[in-house]
Amino acid sequence: MSDASAKKLQTANIPPPNHVKVLGGQGWIGLLDHMGTETTAVNAARVSFGKIREEMNERDIQLLEYLVSNQHTSPLEHIVFTFSVHCPLFIRSQWHRHRTWSYNEISRRYTEEEIACYVPETVRAQSADNRQASFESDTLDQAVCAGLITEQNRTAVGLYEKLLAMGVCREQARGVLPQNLMTTFWATVDLHNLLHFLELRDSAHAQVEIAEYARAIKKLILPLVPNTARIMKW
Repeated sequence: MSDASAKKLQTANIPPPNHVKVLGGQGWIGLLDHMGTETTAVNAARVSFGKIREEMNERDIQLLEYLVSNQHTSPLEHIVFTFSVHCPLFIRSQWHRHRTWSYNEISRRYTEEEIACYVPETVRAQSADNRQASFESDTLDQAVCAGLITEQNRTAVGLYEKLLAMGVCREQARGVLPQNLMTTFWATVDLHNLLHFLELRDSAHAQVEIAEYARAIKKLILPLVPNTARIMKW
């Protein structure tokens, strides 16, 4: 690669201009690209009539509301978003459960640069009767817990770096890195499946951290799908 070409490459861990910070600034999500508008969706719904509009009118908004309210949302699949997500591995794992998205992720098999680990601003207690639930507790010593997490992160990263220095390959050395390791991935999804994701992840049943990302997505796409947002009562 020439020096000129190398200068054009940027780190994937820098958020794009249009982004929202989450997790106290340790994570972020940015909108990289999108295709289609709400007009695209209503035109797709009416394609059987052989007619299209260049701009939405009030009847189109009513049609969009009918489609969303009655879950006839296949026309929304013609609106597509690509996000760049910077999050801890444990959030990445939850996100990738949504298999209707397309993903490409930074690989610690290929790079050991910009290793960072997440330290929660607040630790929560485990619910006694719900495996998926947690709650804020006055009995937890926040400073002590944060210190323990930080020290464990440092120990793991230190061992990782020691193994690399000894000549161990990246693909094996990465195995000692914690679930708090920050990762960056691209994620592409259509609006139909994005609405399902947001319903599940911006919910009282979702983990607090991934709910932050879901709310950030709503902020990013609100200017692009304002009528859908109103219908969904965001």
